[in-house]
Amino acid sequence: MAEPSGREIVERYAKAMGENDLEAMPFLLADDMEELYPQSGERITGLDNWMALMRRWPEVDAVNARLEQIVGSDDEWVAGPGWSLLRIAGTGDQFWVSGQVTYANGDTWHAVMLLELHDGKIRRIRSYFAAPFEAPEWRRPYVEQMSPEA
Repeated sequence: MAEPSGREIVERYAKAMGENDLEAMPFLLADDMEELYPQSGERITGLDNWMALMRRWPEVDAVNARLEQIVGSDDEWVAGPGWSLLRIAGTGDQFWVSGQVTYANGDTWHAVMLLELHDGKIRRIRSYFAAPFEAPEWRRPYVEQMSPEA
């Protein structure tokens, strides 16, 4: 059986996050993985710490993650001069995922995760979370109002 592609790994991760499937994570995340939360200045280092944190997250079963869009593609190979194969780097190991997270109190926030893969597992995650807010009145003549889910 062929090894899963980078995109397949990220798709499995997004599905597992949406289903709160922590049992799938050791197959998807590297042992030396890290997740960064730049907004709060936190770094989670190592799969063991990440798993312990997720298991202790308040009301983890009530959190609903809908990671809806995955951007990135697998590495590509092209024929170069003399028909030698060249790898187009920078595409197959970096992805971003966006969606929404609904917390136990009913608040729904936007989420964006930048993921880097190494040796067939997710090695680094940089996660950003943003609460929705009302657009200022002065911008209304210049913009089209989208639904909050867009």
